[in-house]
Amino acid sequence: QVQLVTSGGGLVQAGGSLTLSCAVSGRTISSDAMAWFRQVREREREFVAAISGGTTYYADSVKGRFTISRDNTKNTVYLQMNSLKPEDTAVYFCAVRWGGIIRTTAGDMDYWGVGTLVTVSS
Repeated sequence: QVQLVTSGGGLVQAGGSLTLSCAVSGRTISSDAMAWFRQVREREREFVAAISGGTTYYADSVKGRFTISRDNTKNTVYLQMNSLKPEDTAVYFCAVRWGGIIRTTAGDMDYWGVGTLVTVSS
């Protein structure tokens, strides 16, 4: 059974940093594409960043501030978030797409972790 356990959310002031982690069990993800999405209330789940092998891809809104990385020895994906803004406040989710093709639409992801709340105060 695949499980994605997300951690690292919290409250931070604008301009601060947080690192989210997504630990995967039940499957080795080294060949899979991993992504982070975020959601604010009833809005659609929004793509944030993705990684497949050594390739990364970011939403324009976070480019230059967020960094996605993975540690295949730990079967874990990270999202380093710097220069946080109040508009980054959301519930953040990690997700996996089996195989290595990056997708930026929530409906294209195969498995999701439970979200973690990030709140950025002004």
